[in-house]
Amino acid sequence: MQPELQEFLHWAFKNKGKIIGVLLGLLLGWMTIEYGVFQTFFVVVLIYIGYYLGKRSDRQEGFQDLLDQFISSGKRK
Repeated sequence: MQPELQEFLHWAFKNKGKIIGVLLGLLLGWMTIEYGVFQTFFVVVLIYIGYYLGKRSDRQEGFQDLLDQFISSGKRK
């Protein structure tokens, strides 16, 4: 592997959070300009819901566990 490419990859992996943050910021900025604030917000909410459900699926938590969590949190109030 070329030394320049190896050095770049090392830098990129070391700063992956910054790179991802910049790319997400660019994407959200473009979406806000192109589609408007409310539509962009709607997409962001759907992405978060998908992330949350995927995270629960990774932990092998089913839909019933999700319902139980919301029902039991409502009883605590």
